[in-house]
Amino acid sequence: MRETNKGKIVTTVQVMAKPYQVMGPKSVQVILERIYLDGEISEEIVEETILSMEDFWAEYADWNLIDQDEAKVVFQQKVDDISPLLKINGYFGISEDGILNIYEGKPSDEKVIQSFFQINMKKLKSHQQQELENGIPVLSRDRYEEVLKMYKKYAKHEM
Repeated sequence: MRETNKGKIVTTVQVMAKPYQVMGPKSVQVILERIYLDGEISEEIVEETILSMEDFWAEYADWNLIDQDEAKVVFQQKVDDISPLLKINGYFGISEDGILNIYEGKPSDEKVIQSFFQINMKKLKSHQQQELENGIPVLSRDRYEEVLKMYKKYAKHEM
């Protein structure tokens, strides 16, 4: 707009504020990976609505960030315990060639989850061999560690 003011030209400029976008809640897929002592990895997938990034990061402060993009965030955590699978259906057993294994189900099902070391079968007492052939339930972390420690002394040492 132009006006004359005693021979001067005065220009009035109207400044418009730039429009800005207000971000609303953001939904992302959160993948939570848990790695257990026995090597088992479980994965939980949840949908999160992020209202505050600060609150979101605080909620997962005990997790390690592995990957992220616009649609998903992957966190990982090491769990100082054995997996729920082993607690429910894990059995220590021995293969035909003397390898100490953990099986999903009884050793006769032959579903090996984890292998450890070869046992010198000649050093085992007959009841120990029978226990391994039948399967020793894992049940807990303490039992897991106890059985490994007990049979470690019968491990064959490579020369």
